[in-house]
Amino acid sequence: MSDETPEPTIRRRRRISSVWLVPLVALALAGWLIWKNRADLGPLATVAFETAEGISAGKTEVRCRSVKVGTVENVRLAKDLGGVLVELRIDPQYDGLLRESSRFWVVRPRVSTSAVSGLGTLITGAYIELDPAESGEMADFFMGLEEPPVTPTNVPGLRLSLVAEEAGSLSVGSPIYYRGFEVGQVERATLETNARRVRFDIFIQEEYASLVRTGTRFWNNSGIEVSAGTEGFKFRTPTVQALVTGGASFATPAKMRDTPPARSETTFTLHPDEKAAINSTFEPDRRLLLLFDQSVRGLKAEAPVEFRGIPLGRVLDISLEQAVPGDRRIPVIIELDSGAFRRASALGSDGEIDLAGAVESGLRARLATASLITGALYIDLDIFPDAPPAALTQRGEYAVIPTLSSGLAQLEVRVNAILAKIEKLPLEASLTSFEKAAEETATTLAESRNTMKELEATLAEVRTFMADDSTRQIPETLNNTLAELQTSIESLGPGGAVQGDLRRTLDELRAALRAFESLSSTIDEKPNSLLFGRESSGDPIPRARR
Repeated sequence: MSDETPEPTIRRRRRISSVWLVPLVALALAGWLIWKNRADLGPLATVAFETAEGISAGKTEVRCRSVKVGTVENVRLAKDLGGVLVELRIDPQYDGLLRESSRFWVVRPRVSTSAVSGLGTLITGAYIELDPAESGEMADFFMGLEEPPVTPTNVPGLRLSLVAEEAGSLSVGSPIYYRGFEVGQVERATLETNARRVRFDIFIQEEYASLVRTGTRFWNNSGIEVSAGTEGFKFRTPTVQALVTGGASFATPAKMRDTPPARSETTFTLHPDEKAAINSTFEPDRRLLLLFDQSVRGLKAEAPVEFRGIPLGRVLDISLEQAVPGDRRIPVIIELDSGAFRRASALGSDGEIDLAGAVESGLRARLATASLITGALYIDLDIFPDAPPAALTQRGEYAVIPTLSSGLAQLEVRVNAILAKIEKLPLEASLTSFEKAAEETATTLAESRNTMKELEATLAEVRTFMADDSTRQIPETLNNTLAELQTSIESLGPGGAVQGDLRRTLDELRAALRAFESLSSTIDEKPNSLLFGRESSGDPIPRARR
């Protein structure tokens, strides 16, 4: 047995035991599950609303085109208590819907003058609708809409803006008309406090977008229009829907039809009525001064200025600011479209009007009556070759066109002309003929009176005859006679006594005729029967003497 001792084998001990692998794997698995859960939850978005009516955490759904894309996770008050913040958990496959221009609103039952919506939520409950934007940066905070938009952003069409001084009855959902046909709607109405005006965002359907040009005019047609002007009284009513919900119309003036098509986000002016919209196309380039030495009562601003019935301008102002001391004439400032005036009057060339030459040729202005009912006046420009000579003058910045008297002055001239014609008429011969005709008429009237007296006498006799007692008894006598005649007729009828007696007489006559016929036959056979009587069949039985 050897005395050598074995040498021990020394191994280093592991610092980490393999037992620790189990918790490490469990920890990694838990972390992956947490990450997976967070990834499956999808992004979280916050939407600010004024109120949380109908919204419940964990129940209210988020939908896009009626498809569920998320759920409300939390609802809390804003720090300033000015609204509520709703946290939405969007499903991960729909995270691309959260862009800057995306819109959110609560779908709940709504009843208004323009539409009724959200009635289905009475059963299913309210939900949040998401209208995604087609482009833009990703975002996680949005301002919710209190009213749902009329049309989704993905619907093709033309989106424009209208600005006006007053909203009138135009509101969200009001229709937009073209020649009385509905082609769009108002999507949004906002009050711009800085500009102190109202802005309407409208939508025009794609098939009608080509009707809107850059020169198109929009106007409000939501009310009943009653006006009295140079054309007399006007009474215009829109459609029943426009009366209830309001509405706007648009049209493109003839001279604006060659303008380029309008593009989205273009802003137009909303005029208060159609007349204002049409007048907005008028582009005057020259102002003139007229001085009238008569009353201008009935002449108002915006009154038309015409040349032989063709509108060329309008009255800009009627004011004494242009008057000078000692001149009692009333200043009236007008504005004209020089091109239209040149074409209508054939005065001037190369786009310029030779006013001085036109005045020398007889160009004058006068007041004319547009409506006898309203008494409205307008300015009539025309060439009067017989007008008194005058020249073009200048007062301040305005050229002064000479004027002619009208109204009462012209009426006086016409009355004088009529009186002169009356003086030339053969009045004496006419009066003599009239006297003869009057005498003949008097004779005819006298004869007519005599005839009327005779008729009155005849009528008096007729009244006397009708008032006599014997005449009054005639109807009663006639009634008695008719009653007796009726009785006689009834006695002759089928059930009457006369007809019964007649039947019995006829029966007796028939019996006598039969007896006579039997006697005649017996005499023919045995003429001695007249002496011996009728034979019996046996021997006669002798009778005892009484």
